[in-house]
Amino acid sequence: MTVAQATTISGHALGHYLLLSAVLFVIGVVGFTTRRNMIVMFLCTELIFQAAAIAMIAFGRFHADVSGQVFVIFILTVAAAEAALALGLVVLLYRRKETLNAEAWSELGET
Repeated sequence: MTVAQATTISGHALGHYLLLSAVLFVIGVVGFTTRRNMIVMFLCTELIFQAAAIAMIAFGRFHADVSGQVFVIFILTVAAAEAALALGLVVLLYRRKETLNAEAWSELGET
């Protein structure tokens, strides 16, 4: 068994990882579009990021390439930056109107 064969996963296992990733992604999208609480919306975007990370790692292992893991480092960096900004924004918005309902802020886009 070569090194490349030892580090790859089978196509059957890849399908399982991609199915898990797709399910997490769909849950995140549905949760983001149907919920109006800003914290739940924030958690759903994090779920979407993690679904993408699982898919990247699975494809990296399947092709015996570390580029999937490198992309995950970038995904985690973006997710951390998004978490810091989103939580700061949620605290600021809650102090202004004392609600986390996204509908309360709908007049921002109207002119």
